[in-house]
Amino acid sequence: MWCSQENLPSPKTILSAAASLAASAILFRTIANDLIPDVVQNSFYSRLQKLSSQITVVVEELDGLTPNEMFEAANLYLGTLLSTSTRRIKVNKPEKEKQLLVTIDKNQGLVDCFKGVNFKWVLVSSQKPASNGKREDHSQSEVRQLELSFHKKHRDMVLSSYLPYILNKSKEIKEERKVVKLHTVDYNGTDYWGSINLDHPATFDTMAMDPEIKKALIEDLDRFRERKEYYRRVGKAWKRGYLLFGPPGTGKSSLVAAMANYLKFDIFDLDLKEVQCNSDLRRLLIGTKSRSILVIEDIDCSVELQNRDAENEPKTVEDDKITLSGLLNFIDGLWSTCGEERIIVFTTNRKDRLDPALLRPGRMDLHIHMSYCTFSGFKTMAYNYLRIQEHPLFGDIEKLLDYYKAQATPAEVAGELLKSDNAQVSLQGLITFLQSKNKMETA
Repeated sequence: MWCSQENLPSPKTILSAAASLAASAILFRTIANDLIPDVVQNSFYSRLQKLSSQITVVVEELDGLTPNEMFEAANLYLGTLLSTSTRRIKVNKPEKEKQLLVTIDKNQGLVDCFKGVNFKWVLVSSQKPASNGKREDHSQSEVRQLELSFHKKHRDMVLSSYLPYILNKSKEIKEERKVVKLHTVDYNGTDYWGSINLDHPATFDTMAMDPEIKKALIEDLDRFRERKEYYRRVGKAWKRGYLLFGPPGTGKSSLVAAMANYLKFDIFDLDLKEVQCNSDLRRLLIGTKSRSILVIEDIDCSVELQNRDAENEPKTVEDDKITLSGLLNFIDGLWSTCGEERIIVFTTNRKDRLDPALLRPGRMDLHIHMSYCTFSGFKTMAYNYLRIQEHPLFGDIEKLLDYYKAQATPAEVAGELLKSDNAQVSLQGLITFLQSKNKMETA
Protein backbone atom coordinates (compact mmCIF):
# COMPACT_ATOMS: atom_id res chain seq x y z
CA MET A 1 0.00 0.00 0.00
CA TRP A 2 1.37 3.39 -0.98
CA CYS A 3 1.40 6.18 1.63
CA SER A 4 -0.26 9.40 0.57
CA GLN A 5 1.67 12.63 0.54
CA GLU A 6 -0.81 14.00 3.10
CA ASN A 7 0.63 11.73 5.84
CA LEU A 8 4.24 12.97 5.42
CA PRO A 9 5.50 15.94 7.50
CA SER A 10 6.06 19.10 5.56
CA PRO A 11 9.61 20.48 5.04
CA LYS A 12 8.70 23.37 7.28
CA THR A 13 7.81 20.99 10.12
CA ILE A 14 11.09 19.04 9.73
CA LEU A 15 13.18 22.22 9.81
CA SER A 16 11.30 23.44 12.86
CA ALA A 17 11.97 20.18 14.75
CA ALA A 18 15.68 20.23 13.86
CA ALA A 19 16.00 23.81 15.01
CA SER A 20 14.30 22.92 18.28
CA LEU A 21 16.75 20.02 18.92
CA ALA A 22 19.74 22.22 18.11
CA ALA A 23 18.51 24.89 20.48
CA SER A 24 18.01 22.30 23.23
CA ALA A 25 21.56 20.98 22.73
CA ILE A 26 22.99 24.49 22.92
CA LEU A 27 20.96 25.18 26.05
CA PHE A 28 22.12 21.88 27.67
CA ARG A 29 25.75 22.62 26.89
CA THR A 30 25.42 26.17 28.25
CA ILE A 31 23.91 24.89 31.50
CA ALA A 32 26.62 22.18 31.75
CA ASN A 33 29.37 24.77 31.25
CA ASP A 34 27.85 26.96 33.96
CA LEU A 35 27.12 24.26 36.56
CA ILE A 36 29.74 21.49 35.97
CA PRO A 37 33.41 22.32 36.73
CA ASP A 38 35.89 22.16 33.84
CA VAL A 39 37.93 19.46 35.58
CA VAL A 40 34.90 17.14 35.77
CA GLN A 41 33.95 17.87 32.17
CA ASN A 42 37.45 17.14 30.90
CA SER A 43 37.62 13.91 32.90
CA PHE A 44 34.26 12.78 31.54
CA TYR A 45 35.14 13.50 27.91
CA SER A 46 38.59 11.92 28.34
CA ARG A 47 37.10 8.71 29.75
CA LEU A 48 34.49 8.62 27.01
CA GLN A 49 37.18 8.97 24.35
CA LYS A 50 39.38 6.37 26.07
CA LEU A 51 36.56 3.83 26.22
CA SER A 52 35.96 4.22 22.53
CA SER A 53 39.59 3.31 21.78
CA GLN A 54 39.77 0.25 24.07
CA ILE A 55 39.75 -3.41 22.98
CA THR A 56 38.78 -6.27 25.26
CA VAL A 57 40.12 -9.78 24.68
CA VAL A 58 38.03 -12.50 26.32
CA VAL A 59 39.87 -15.64 27.50
CA GLU A 60 37.32 -18.26 28.53
CA GLU A 61 38.17 -21.06 30.94
CA LEU A 62 36.69 -23.74 28.71
CA ASP A 63 36.43 -24.22 24.98
CA GLY A 64 33.34 -26.38 24.98
CA LEU A 65 34.41 -29.15 27.35
CA THR A 66 38.14 -28.70 26.73
CA PRO A 67 40.22 -26.62 29.18
CA ASN A 68 41.64 -23.47 27.61
CA GLU A 69 45.43 -23.52 27.97
CA MET A 70 45.57 -19.74 27.62
CA PHE A 71 43.23 -19.27 30.60
CA GLU A 72 45.23 -21.64 32.78
CA ALA A 73 48.50 -19.93 31.82
CA ALA A 74 47.18 -16.40 32.39
CA ASN A 75 45.56 -17.34 35.70
CA LEU A 76 48.83 -18.86 36.94
CA TYR A 77 50.89 -15.93 35.67
CA LEU A 78 48.63 -13.27 37.18
CA GLY A 79 48.84 -15.03 40.55
CA THR A 80 52.54 -14.09 40.70
CA LEU A 81 51.70 -10.38 40.20
CA LEU A 82 49.39 -10.03 43.21
CA SER A 83 50.36 -7.23 45.59
CA THR A 84 49.30 -6.08 49.04
CA SER A 85 46.82 -3.71 47.40
CA THR A 86 44.78 -6.62 46.02
CA ARG A 87 41.66 -6.84 48.16
CA ARG A 88 40.63 -10.42 47.41
CA ILE A 89 42.78 -13.39 46.48
CA LYS A 90 41.96 -17.05 45.97
CA VAL A 91 44.08 -19.74 47.65
CA ASN A 92 44.01 -23.40 46.64
CA LYS A 93 46.03 -26.44 47.76
CA PRO A 94 46.10 -29.05 44.97
CA GLU A 95 46.24 -32.66 46.10
CA LYS A 96 49.78 -34.07 46.31
CA GLU A 97 51.28 -30.60 45.81
CA LYS A 98 53.51 -28.94 48.39
CA GLN A 99 52.87 -25.26 47.61
CA LEU A 100 49.75 -23.15 47.86
CA LEU A 101 48.30 -21.92 44.56
CA VAL A 102 47.40 -18.22 44.83
CA THR A 103 45.31 -16.57 42.08
CA ILE A 104 43.06 -13.54 41.69
CA ASP A 105 39.46 -13.91 42.83
CA LYS A 106 36.39 -13.27 40.71
CA ASN A 107 35.55 -9.71 39.72
CA GLN A 108 39.01 -8.57 40.80
CA GLY A 109 41.18 -6.43 38.55
CA LEU A 110 44.93 -6.35 38.07
CA VAL A 111 47.23 -4.21 35.93
CA ASP A 112 50.32 -5.72 34.29
CA CYS A 113 53.03 -3.68 32.55
CA PHE A 114 54.66 -5.27 29.48
CA LYS A 115 57.19 -3.37 27.37
CA GLY A 116 56.04 -0.10 28.90
CA VAL A 117 52.35 -0.69 28.15
CA ASN A 118 49.71 -1.24 30.85
CA PHE A 119 47.28 -4.11 30.37
CA LYS A 120 44.25 -4.47 32.63
CA TRP A 121 42.99 -7.93 33.58
CA VAL A 122 39.67 -8.77 35.25
CA LEU A 123 38.43 -12.21 36.26
CA VAL A 124 34.71 -12.34 35.49
CA SER A 125 32.53 -15.08 36.92
CA SER A 126 28.86 -15.74 36.23
CA GLN A 127 26.37 -18.52 36.77
CA LYS A 128 25.32 -20.63 33.83
CA PRO A 129 21.53 -20.95 33.70
CA ALA A 130 20.30 -24.40 34.73
CA SER A 131 18.89 -26.54 31.94
CA ASN A 132 15.34 -27.98 32.25
CA GLY A 133 14.91 -26.28 35.58
CA LYS A 134 17.38 -28.65 37.29
CA ARG A 135 20.03 -27.42 39.65
CA GLU A 136 23.53 -28.12 38.42
CA ASP A 137 26.69 -28.71 40.39
CA HIS A 138 28.29 -25.37 41.32
CA SER A 139 31.62 -26.24 39.71
CA GLN A 140 29.83 -27.02 36.46
CA SER A 141 27.44 -24.07 36.51
CA GLU A 142 30.05 -21.38 37.12
CA VAL A 143 31.42 -19.78 33.96
CA ARG A 144 34.76 -18.00 34.36
CA GLN A 145 36.65 -15.86 31.91
CA LEU A 146 39.52 -13.42 31.99
CA GLU A 147 39.03 -10.09 30.24
CA LEU A 148 42.09 -8.23 28.98
CA SER A 149 41.63 -4.55 28.12
CA PHE A 150 44.10 -2.32 26.30
CA HIS A 151 44.36 0.43 23.68
CA LYS A 152 43.50 -0.77 20.21
CA LYS A 153 46.87 0.32 18.82
CA HIS A 154 48.52 -2.47 20.88
CA ARG A 155 46.40 -5.26 19.36
CA ASP A 156 49.24 -6.76 17.31
CA MET A 157 51.62 -6.65 20.29
CA VAL A 158 49.12 -8.52 22.45
CA LEU A 159 48.55 -11.32 19.95
CA SER A 160 52.14 -11.72 18.75
CA SER A 161 54.16 -10.96 21.89
CA TYR A 162 52.25 -10.49 25.13
CA LEU A 163 50.07 -13.61 25.16
CA PRO A 164 52.90 -15.91 23.93
CA TYR A 165 55.07 -14.40 26.67
CA ILE A 166 52.48 -15.38 29.27
CA LEU A 167 52.32 -18.94 27.90
CA ASN A 168 56.11 -19.30 28.16
CA LYS A 169 56.24 -17.66 31.57
CA SER A 170 53.58 -20.00 32.95
CA LYS A 171 55.65 -23.00 31.82
CA GLU A 172 58.64 -21.63 33.75
CA ILE A 173 56.47 -21.15 36.84
CA LYS A 174 55.19 -24.72 36.57
CA GLU A 175 58.73 -26.05 36.30
CA GLU A 176 59.81 -24.12 39.40
CA ARG A 177 56.86 -25.42 41.40
CA LYS A 178 56.74 -28.92 39.97
CA VAL A 179 56.77 -31.79 42.42
CA VAL A 180 58.44 -34.83 40.87
CA LYS A 181 56.21 -37.90 41.04
CA LEU A 182 56.89 -41.62 41.00
CA HIS A 183 54.39 -43.62 38.94
CA THR A 184 53.93 -47.38 39.26
CA VAL A 185 51.78 -49.84 37.34
CA ASP A 186 48.19 -49.85 38.59
CA TYR A 187 45.67 -51.73 36.47
CA ASN A 188 42.82 -50.12 38.42
CA GLY A 189 43.80 -46.70 37.10
CA THR A 190 42.37 -45.19 33.92
CA ASP A 191 45.80 -45.18 32.26
CA TYR A 192 47.26 -48.18 34.15
CA TRP A 193 49.42 -45.90 36.35
CA GLY A 194 49.21 -44.75 39.98
CA SER A 195 51.47 -42.09 41.48
CA ILE A 196 52.97 -40.70 44.68
CA ASN A 197 55.35 -37.82 45.30
CA LEU A 198 59.01 -38.67 44.81
CA ASP A 199 60.78 -37.46 47.95
CA HIS A 200 64.11 -39.08 47.15
CA PRO A 201 66.89 -36.66 48.19
CA ALA A 202 69.50 -37.89 45.68
CA THR A 203 71.24 -35.24 43.56
CA PHE A 204 74.31 -35.32 41.38
CA ASP A 205 76.21 -33.64 44.24
CA THR A 206 75.45 -36.56 46.54
CA MET A 207 76.24 -39.31 44.01
CA ALA A 208 79.46 -41.20 44.79
CA MET A 209 80.49 -41.92 41.22
CA ASP A 210 83.42 -41.16 38.95
CA PRO A 211 83.56 -37.34 38.45
CA GLU A 212 84.26 -37.64 34.72
CA ILE A 213 81.33 -40.02 34.17
CA LYS A 214 79.09 -37.74 36.23
CA LYS A 215 80.15 -34.68 34.23
CA ALA A 216 79.63 -36.49 30.92
CA LEU A 217 76.13 -37.60 31.99
CA ILE A 218 75.07 -34.09 33.05
CA GLU A 219 76.33 -32.64 29.76
CA ASP A 220 74.47 -35.35 27.84
CA LEU A 221 71.22 -34.59 29.68
CA ASP A 222 71.60 -30.84 29.09
CA ARG A 223 72.29 -31.40 25.41
CA PHE A 224 69.26 -33.66 25.11
CA ARG A 225 66.92 -31.07 26.65
CA GLU A 226 68.06 -28.37 24.23
CA ARG A 227 67.76 -30.39 21.01
CA LYS A 228 64.04 -30.42 20.30
CA GLU A 229 64.46 -28.84 16.87
CA TYR A 230 67.48 -31.02 16.14
CA TYR A 231 65.51 -34.24 16.68
CA ARG A 232 62.68 -32.87 14.56
CA ARG A 233 65.10 -31.88 11.80
CA VAL A 234 66.74 -35.31 11.60
CA GLY A 235 63.38 -37.10 11.79
CA LYS A 236 63.89 -38.91 15.10
CA ALA A 237 61.67 -39.17 18.16
CA TRP A 238 62.79 -36.83 20.95
CA LYS A 239 63.91 -39.51 23.40
CA ARG A 240 67.13 -40.97 24.73
CA GLY A 241 68.04 -44.31 26.28
CA TYR A 242 70.52 -45.02 29.08
CA LEU A 243 71.86 -48.33 30.37
CA LEU A 244 73.13 -48.37 33.96
CA PHE A 245 75.06 -51.54 34.66
CA GLY A 246 77.20 -52.75 37.55
CA PRO A 247 77.11 -54.79 40.76
CA PRO A 248 74.22 -54.43 43.23
CA GLY A 249 74.60 -51.52 45.65
CA THR A 250 76.50 -49.25 43.27
CA GLY A 251 73.76 -46.58 43.18
CA LYS A 252 71.85 -47.29 39.97
CA SER A 253 68.44 -46.49 41.48
CA SER A 254 69.82 -43.42 43.27
CA LEU A 255 71.24 -42.16 39.97
CA VAL A 256 67.79 -42.42 38.37
CA ALA A 257 66.37 -40.33 41.23
CA ALA A 258 69.19 -37.79 40.82
CA MET A 259 68.42 -37.52 37.09
CA ALA A 260 64.72 -36.97 37.84
CA ASN A 261 65.43 -34.29 40.44
CA TYR A 262 67.89 -32.57 38.11
CA LEU A 263 65.53 -32.53 35.11
CA LYS A 264 62.29 -32.17 37.12
CA PHE A 265 60.96 -35.20 35.20
CA ASP A 266 58.43 -37.67 36.63
CA ILE A 267 59.57 -41.29 36.95
CA PHE A 268 57.48 -44.14 35.53
CA ASP A 269 58.72 -47.35 37.14
CA LEU A 270 57.79 -50.23 34.85
CA ASP A 271 57.96 -53.72 36.34
CA LEU A 272 57.74 -56.04 33.36
CA LYS A 273 56.60 -58.89 35.58
CA GLU A 274 53.31 -57.08 36.09
CA VAL A 275 52.71 -56.57 32.36
CA GLN A 276 50.61 -59.32 30.87
CA CYS A 277 51.03 -58.86 27.13
CA ASN A 278 52.35 -56.58 24.38
CA SER A 279 49.06 -54.67 24.11
CA ASP A 280 49.26 -53.78 27.80
CA LEU A 281 52.82 -52.63 27.21
CA ARG A 282 51.61 -50.23 24.51
CA ARG A 283 48.82 -48.90 26.71
CA LEU A 284 51.30 -48.27 29.51
CA LEU A 285 53.52 -46.32 27.14
CA ILE A 286 50.60 -44.18 26.01
CA GLY A 287 49.82 -43.47 29.67
CA THR A 288 53.25 -41.96 30.33
CA LYS A 289 53.77 -38.23 30.05
CA SER A 290 56.17 -36.14 28.05
CA ARG A 291 59.18 -34.88 30.03
CA SER A 292 59.42 -38.11 31.98
CA ILE A 293 61.84 -40.93 32.74
CA LEU A 294 60.68 -44.47 32.06
CA VAL A 295 62.65 -46.94 34.20
CA ILE A 296 62.93 -50.69 33.62
CA GLU A 297 65.08 -52.10 36.41
CA ASP A 298 66.93 -55.41 36.26
CA ILE A 299 66.04 -55.86 32.61
CA ASP A 300 68.08 -59.07 32.43
CA CYS A 301 66.00 -60.91 35.04
CA SER A 302 62.72 -58.99 35.37
CA VAL A 303 60.94 -61.15 32.77
CA GLU A 304 61.64 -64.15 30.59
CA LEU A 305 61.38 -62.61 27.12
CA GLN A 306 60.44 -64.94 24.32
CA ASN A 307 63.03 -65.38 21.60
CA ARG A 308 62.11 -63.54 18.40
CA ASP A 309 62.69 -66.70 16.33
CA ALA A 310 60.02 -68.49 18.33
CA GLU A 311 57.43 -65.77 17.76
CA ASN A 312 56.54 -67.20 14.33
CA GLU A 313 55.43 -70.47 15.88
CA PRO A 314 51.72 -71.10 16.65
CA LYS A 315 50.75 -69.47 19.94
CA THR A 316 48.67 -70.76 22.80
CA VAL A 317 46.98 -68.78 25.54
CA GLU A 318 50.05 -69.17 27.75
CA ASP A 319 52.22 -67.71 24.98
CA ASP A 320 50.25 -64.44 24.90
CA LYS A 321 52.83 -62.49 26.89
CA ILE A 322 55.59 -59.97 26.34
CA THR A 323 57.93 -60.77 23.47
CA LEU A 324 61.34 -59.34 22.70
CA SER A 325 60.06 -57.74 19.50
CA GLY A 326 57.19 -56.22 21.50
CA LEU A 327 59.68 -54.71 23.93
CA LEU A 328 61.83 -53.40 21.08
CA ASN A 329 58.81 -51.76 19.42
CA PHE A 330 57.95 -50.31 22.80
CA ILE A 331 61.42 -48.74 23.00
CA ASP A 332 61.93 -47.33 19.51
CA GLY A 333 59.03 -48.38 17.28
CA LEU A 334 56.09 -46.26 16.17
CA TRP A 335 54.54 -46.41 19.63
CA SER A 336 57.63 -44.82 21.13
CA THR A 337 56.71 -41.51 19.43
CA CYS A 338 53.71 -41.04 21.74
CA GLY A 339 54.99 -38.02 23.66
CA GLU A 340 58.31 -36.23 23.53
CA GLU A 341 61.34 -35.32 25.64
CA ARG A 342 61.24 -38.79 27.16
CA ILE A 343 64.15 -40.68 28.70
CA ILE A 344 64.26 -44.47 29.02
CA VAL A 345 66.59 -45.97 31.63
CA PHE A 346 67.45 -49.66 31.89
CA THR A 347 69.39 -51.12 34.80
CA THR A 348 71.11 -54.48 35.04
CA ASN A 349 73.71 -56.24 37.15
CA ARG A 350 74.88 -58.31 34.18
CA LYS A 351 75.28 -56.46 30.89
CA ASP A 352 76.56 -59.62 29.20
CA ARG A 353 73.19 -61.32 29.66
CA LEU A 354 71.30 -58.77 27.54
CA ASP A 355 70.26 -59.45 23.94
CA PRO A 356 72.50 -57.44 21.57
CA ALA A 357 69.34 -56.04 19.93
CA LEU A 358 68.62 -54.13 23.15
CA LEU A 359 72.09 -52.59 23.36
CA ARG A 360 72.32 -50.78 20.05
CA PRO A 361 72.11 -46.96 19.74
CA GLY A 362 68.54 -45.69 19.55
CA ARG A 363 67.55 -48.07 22.32
CA MET A 364 70.38 -47.73 24.83
CA ASP A 365 72.30 -44.70 23.58
CA LEU A 366 74.66 -44.24 26.53
CA HIS A 367 76.07 -47.08 28.63
CA ILE A 368 77.15 -46.04 32.15
CA HIS A 369 79.21 -48.39 34.28
CA MET A 370 78.34 -48.07 37.97
CA SER A 371 81.51 -49.42 39.54
CA TYR A 372 82.70 -50.22 43.04
CA CYS A 373 83.50 -47.24 45.21
CA THR A 374 86.63 -45.30 44.20
CA PHE A 375 88.53 -42.81 46.33
CA SER A 376 86.95 -39.85 44.54
CA GLY A 377 83.53 -41.34 45.23
CA PHE A 378 84.49 -41.91 48.86
CA LYS A 379 85.47 -38.24 49.27
CA THR A 380 82.02 -37.21 48.09
CA MET A 381 80.45 -39.53 50.66
CA ALA A 382 82.81 -38.38 53.43
CA TYR A 383 81.68 -34.81 52.91
CA ASN A 384 78.00 -35.76 52.71
CA TYR A 385 78.04 -38.00 55.78
CA LEU A 386 80.76 -36.49 58.00
CA ARG A 387 81.14 -32.98 56.55
CA ILE A 388 84.91 -33.39 56.14
CA GLN A 389 87.05 -32.82 53.05
CA GLU A 390 90.42 -33.90 54.44
CA HIS A 391 91.59 -36.26 57.19
CA PRO A 392 94.88 -38.03 58.08
CA LEU A 393 93.23 -41.43 57.44
CA PHE A 394 92.30 -40.52 53.84
CA GLY A 395 95.68 -41.79 52.62
CA ASP A 396 95.08 -45.30 53.97
CA ILE A 397 91.59 -45.38 52.45
CA GLU A 398 92.91 -44.21 49.06
CA LYS A 399 95.44 -47.08 49.01
CA LEU A 400 92.79 -49.65 49.83
CA LEU A 401 90.30 -48.38 47.24
CA ASP A 402 92.51 -47.35 44.31
CA TYR A 403 95.71 -49.34 44.77
CA TYR A 404 94.54 -52.62 46.33
CA LYS A 405 91.17 -52.33 44.55
CA ALA A 406 89.07 -53.35 47.52
CA GLN A 407 85.67 -54.18 46.04
CA ALA A 408 83.31 -52.21 48.26
CA THR A 409 80.12 -50.77 46.87
CA PRO A 410 79.01 -47.22 47.73
CA ALA A 411 76.17 -48.78 49.74
CA GLU A 412 78.67 -50.72 51.87
CA VAL A 413 80.87 -47.66 52.40
CA ALA A 414 77.79 -45.63 53.38
CA GLY A 415 76.86 -48.31 55.91
CA GLU A 416 80.25 -47.93 57.61
CA LEU A 417 80.12 -44.12 57.62
CA LEU A 418 76.69 -44.20 59.25
CA LYS A 419 77.94 -46.07 62.29
CA SER A 420 79.38 -43.02 64.03
CA ASP A 421 79.25 -39.22 63.82
CA ASN A 422 82.86 -39.11 64.98
CA ALA A 423 85.04 -38.89 61.87
CA GLN A 424 88.01 -40.70 63.47
CA VAL A 425 85.88 -43.62 64.65
CA SER A 426 83.89 -43.83 61.42
CA LEU A 427 86.95 -43.77 59.13
CA GLN A 428 88.87 -46.28 61.24
CA GLY A 429 85.88 -48.63 61.06
CA LEU A 430 85.81 -48.21 57.27
CA ILE A 431 89.53 -49.04 57.02
CA THR A 432 89.00 -52.23 59.02
CA PHE A 433 86.07 -53.16 56.76
CA LEU A 434 88.06 -52.54 53.56
CA GLN A 435 91.01 -54.56 54.88
CA SER A 436 88.72 -57.51 55.58
CA LYS A 437 87.23 -57.20 52.06
CA ASN A 438 90.71 -57.16 50.56
CA LYS A 439 91.78 -60.27 52.48
CA MET A 440 88.68 -62.14 51.34
CA GLU A 441 89.38 -61.27 47.71
CA THR A 442 93.04 -62.32 47.83
CA ALA A 443 92.35 -65.53 49.76
